[in-house]
Amino acid sequence: MSDTTHLLIPYAASASPGCQQAQQGLALPHLDRLLARLNPRPEHSDTGAETSFSAPHERALARALGLPAQDGRIPWAAWHYHQQGLTTHGEAWAFVTPCQWQVSTDHVTLRDPAQLGLDEAASRALLAIVAPWFAEDGITLHYDQPTRWLASGPLFADLATASLERVLLRDVRAWMPDAKQARTLHRLHSEMQMLLYTHAFNEERSAQGLPVVNSFWVHGTGALAGPPPATPSTPSTPPPHMPTTLRDAALRDDWRAWASAWAALDAGPVADLLRQAESGSPVQLTLCGERNALGFHTAPRSLVQRFQGLFRPMRWSNMLVQL
Repeated sequence: MSDTTHLLIPYAASASPGCQQAQQGLALPHLDRLLARLNPRPEHSDTGAETSFSAPHERALARALGLPAQDGRIPWAAWHYHQQGLTTHGEAWAFVTPCQWQVSTDHVTLRDPAQLGLDEAASRALLAIVAPWFAEDGITLHYDQPTRWLASGPLFADLATASLERVLLRDVRAWMPDAKQARTLHRLHSEMQMLLYTHAFNEERSAQGLPVVNSFWVHGTGALAGPPPATPSTPSTPPPHMPTTLRDAALRDDWRAWASAWAALDAGPVADLLRQAESGSPVQLTLCGERNALGFHTAPRSLVQRFQGLFRPMRWSNMLVQL
């Protein structure tokens, strides 16, 4: 099934009251028709909780790429490093995102790093400031992009961490890694806050009206046991197409934009997948919420299944409730 087209949709639904309201009156005719043609694929479905460190679509994407899908231990950073054509040599890697923690009396909220206004020069300057502190604990930092660095070190080998989008605009205290296993990180968080609180780097940012950077978030931890089965040069299975418009709207809590994004997906990628299914091409669909993932694929249907489908066709509204 290496030629199967796989559409993976994150944040297809949410338990948020705003999402429930946005679903009212939302018409997704192509998705309804597609679901009527597909069979459930239990081995690609996933049951979890909203408190899991890895979101359902991350676990589904990891499985599709042949990566370990253990909660909080999907080695995204090591995989990213490998995708650059570099060899990880079995080392444990992590992403480190510089960010701002907004502290109030009862919350420590992680603000959106995209709003920091960090460019490459500022990010590299900040990296040079904090890297020696990390190095003292056996962690080597490498620049990757303005709001994300790469880190290597044995600390990340078995450390479960929450993905950035799980904690975005939420109280970080509920998403911190295990205190016993991550004593080093907890101490580094305190040290970075003290270091950066009055550092000239942040004083200059404040003078320019830019948000200060006072902390960091570690995510995507783990090591690759060996090369993943699919690489850019020798793909064994096409990677899933994963549009992020629903995710982006949901993370902003903008449910009007979420509904508009669903309508656009239905008229675009979902309609394209439906046409492929109707032409006899193998397709796969994975719908993900904040808890669960449901997998569907084209497969021969028995006479009984087709007969039952005439009276109980799958509808997208019924599917989203399960996510």
